[in-house]
Order: sequence, then C-alpha cells, then structure tokens
Amino acid sequence: MTKENELTPSKMVQFLDWSYEKALNGLPKTQSAQELAESYLSKHNTIDDAIDALIVWQNTKAGTSGFLTGLGGAFTLPVAIPANLASVLYVQLRMVAAIAYMRGYNIKDDQVKTLVFIALTGQAASDILKEFGIKTSTSFLKVAIRKVPGEVIKKINQRVGFRLMTKFGSKGIINLGKLVPVAGGVIGATVDVIGTNTIGKVAKDKLFINPPPPSPDVVTLV
Repeated sequence: MTKENELTPSKMVQFLDWSYEKALNGLPKTQSAQELAESYLSKHNTIDDAIDALIVWQNTKAGTSGFLTGLGGAFTLPVAIPANLASVLYVQLRMVAAIAYMRGYNIKDDQVKTLVFIALTGQAASDILKEFGIKTSTSFLKVAIRKVPGEVIKKINQRVGFRLMTKFGSKGIINLGKLVPVAGGVIGATVDVIGTNTIGKVAKDKLFINPPPPSPDVVTLV
C-alpha cells in the first residue's frame, strides 16, 4: 500500500472542499447550488415543496453513475478517488448546499459548509455534533452556526472525512491500498451506502430547519 494511493480523512476533506467550491461556482453545463435552488423555488409554492422536489430529483441523478465523468476533461479530481463515487458525493453535496440556500443560510460561510459536509454522513450527523459538544437543538440551528470556532470546524471536518471513508470502505467501494478511477455503473448501484434521500431529509429536517437570524449569538458548547 503506497502512501500516495491511500485515502485518508484529510484527503476526503480535500475532495469535499474541491466539490463544494465547484458546487458554489458551477461546473461546465451544470447549475451551481444557488442556481439549482432558485430553479426549484421558482416552480413551487413553498420552500418545503421545493426542497422535497429537489431531493426526489437528486435521488434519480445520484443513481445515474458518471455525473462528473460525463463532463469529460473539464476538471481534475484533487485526490485519487473512484470517479463514480466522486460523482455521487458531488451530487449529494450540491443538493445539500441548495437546501441550505433555500433555508436562508449563507453557503459561502465556512461554518455552513461544515454543516453541509456533516449532512453527507446521514443519520450520523447528530452523533458528530454531539461528539464535539454542540447541542443539536433548534435554538442551535437557528442561532449559532456562524460562531462555531475555526479549530472546532477543522476537527469536525476531519471527523466527517473519517466517517465517509469508513462508510464507503466498509462496502468495498474504496480500496484503500490501490485506488483506481472507475467508469460505468459500478458505483451507481451502491448509492445507498449513505443514501441520497436520507441525506436530503437530514439536511431539511435536522440541520437547516429555519433561516438563521441576522446577528447570531455564540454557539452553545456543552
């Protein structure tokens, strides 16, 4: 096993950072997270209806492998990660960022970005927040996100990277010894590893419940 081919939590976070930047700015011939959100908001009467419709459609898109590989040579992945796995993660991440935008969060904030990352862990999201002593009450979600200390943000991101690496690795999608980009439907059939629908619901119902107020208070740590 060579170090350059070993996927670590840090490398997973590096890929998530790359994906988030692409989600915010858009990839060739694709909508950014904000454009995606505004598109759904324009077609539905309520924010909840728009979010639900977005989740349904993203389930379909995530199940179609090769979202990123279909873009050709428009980009280079920052780390050695199977291309179809990268596609699924990108679709899920952009979906969550769009949900955050619809709920009134500033998706350019580092703290909001971390919440988006946390959503990718699905049902483990609450466990990660609790692990760092962050109350997952509605008051936290409404008030505190922009005041989470930078050092805590870094540690949370690393924990998310570890969780994702463990989740995919346990299903045999990631070979930690020799990562080779793949093509075709290999990863497309395994999107239930984390579950795009679960991720969307966690983002909607647990993490981005209400818009944050203009001047949030300091986060409550326990």
